[in-house]
Amino acid sequence: MKCPYCGETESKVIDSRSLGDGTRRRRECLSCHSRFTTYERVQPHNLFVIKKDGRHEEFNRDKLLSGVRKACEKRSLPTGAIDKLIDDIEAEIYRQGKAEIPSALIGDLVIGRLKKLDHIAYIRFASVYREFGDITDLKQAVDGLVESKSQIPPANQLPLLPQEKPEPSDQNRKNIAGKQSRRGKNK
Repeated sequence: MKCPYCGETESKVIDSRSLGDGTRRRRECLSCHSRFTTYERVQPHNLFVIKKDGRHEEFNRDKLLSGVRKACEKRSLPTGAIDKLIDDIEAEIYRQGKAEIPSALIGDLVIGRLKKLDHIAYIRFASVYREFGDITDLKQAVDGLVESKSQIPPANQLPLLPQEKPEPSDQNRKNIAGKQSRRGKNK
């Protein structure tokens, strides 16, 4: 393992922890004594993605992670939620046991999980993935989201569309009117 600070190859492992599908190791360089972290993950087999235009490209977890992070940018999501989402998708892809997988399947897996995680991130990702031609396509996606069973936004998320305010009851109107008249007298 090369030290990211001095480039030396000799280091010792200080701490090692198991992760869901790999190992996290804390290392110390024997030359400069700097500490750094490495992650080890088993790579089952080479998996190729069949793109929309027919090209074959090797599956790249970082590319998938980058796309999802862009969709989730500036969203208040729980720590580690994006990494867990990517781990789940990657596990599902490898579980299929195929050497080639269409990019549309990966996109559908992402869309399905983002819809449950965060509605705004879902719309952002869908707008690129589904290549919305105009605002009506986007509106249909939002309307479909609002009408679906997942109408209730995930925790700590505001609704996509403002809720209609209920009319105040007769008692509330009297209370409001009374407060307003008292304010006028106090001036």
